[in-house]
Amino acid sequence: MTTPVGTPIDVLLVEDDPGDELMTREAFEDNKIGNTLHVVRDGEEALDFLYRRGAHAEAPRPDLILLDLNLPKYDGRQVLEKIKSDPSLSHIPVVVLTTSAAEEDILRSYKLHANAYVTKPVDLDQFIAAVRQIDDFFVQVVRLPRQNG
Repeated sequence: MTTPVGTPIDVLLVEDDPGDELMTREAFEDNKIGNTLHVVRDGEEALDFLYRRGAHAEAPRPDLILLDLNLPKYDGRQVLEKIKSDPSLSHIPVVVLTTSAAEEDILRSYKLHANAYVTKPVDLDQFIAAVRQIDDFFVQVVRLPRQNG
C-alpha cells in the first residue's frame, strides 16, 4: 500500500531543541496540509516511539521521520542506524535535519541510508521554508509506503 499523493501523513520529529521544535511546528501549521507532527526529544524516546514502548505504546507508525543528529541518550546516527537496519522500520524515509554541515556527518548519514540530509538554516524564515519544502515533497510529490500496524 502507498499513500495517495496529498494525503496527510504522520511525521515523527526527533528534536531536543525547543526552539527548532517550535519553528518546525510553525512550518507545519502554516503549510496547512494537515499532517500530524509527533515530537520526541531524544534518541531513546525516538526508539520507544518507533517500537511502541512505554508511554508510546499506542504510537502510530510514522510515514516520515525528521531526525536531528545531535541528541541526548542515543545520538541521531545511532537512531538512524537502528531504523535502517530493522526490516520493520527500514522502509520509513528519514530526513536528517541538523545544524551540522560537516562533510563527515553528511557522508556517514548517507552511508547509514538517510533518505535526505538538510542543514538547518539559521534564519527563521529560511528554516520554515526548508521544513515546508520537505513537507511538500514528501506529501505532494513522493509516494510513501504505508504499513499496517
